[in-house]
Amino acid sequence: MIWDNNDDIRLIECDNNRRTIQRHLNECREERRPYVFITSTMTVKPLRRLLVPVSMLEEETYKAEICTYLARKTGAHIILLQANDYGSHARQNVNRIVTHINAVSEKTGEKITYEVVVAKKDSFKLMREAAERQRDFRHDLLVLTASRDYGLDDILFGPQELHAIRHALVPVMLINPREDLFTLCD
Repeated sequence: MIWDNNDDIRLIECDNNRRTIQRHLNECREERRPYVFITSTMTVKPLRRLLVPVSMLEEETYKAEICTYLARKTGAHIILLQANDYGSHARQNVNRIVTHINAVSEKTGEKITYEVVVAKKDSFKLMREAAERQRDFRHDLLVLTASRDYGLDDILFGPQELHAIRHALVPVMLINPREDLFTLCD
């Protein structure tokens, strides 16, 4: 499995308890590498399909490096779930990711397959939709961007990634969006 090398990816195995997950999320705030949550309610399978929700936030484009790396290493198909926003930012982010995938595919000669699907929800509800649509996408890994800063809603109700992890049926990879803490895979 791809999780064998702990230098590249931090693996977090825990129960599905809200406080436990939040504690691990807090520990990973300064983490440089992607981190994968596997809770007791998730099913771990070989990576064949990656679900990558893409919102209007600029840091969503960081997922391009990681997803391309995972797809090349495992042969997985990438599903880009574009937020159904009024503006064009989510679409532009998807286009940047697609451009990166195509450039790596052309450069390496490896065919990286992907598809773009427009979500039912907007950027603010995209993570939860992605976690809840397991049967629609049949994905084996959900790739999310961690919250940069916690606002009052996140403090009171928990960050979006906490809810996505608790609802997901497959492992959830989080990528820290801060440029100063991000390392590239390709």
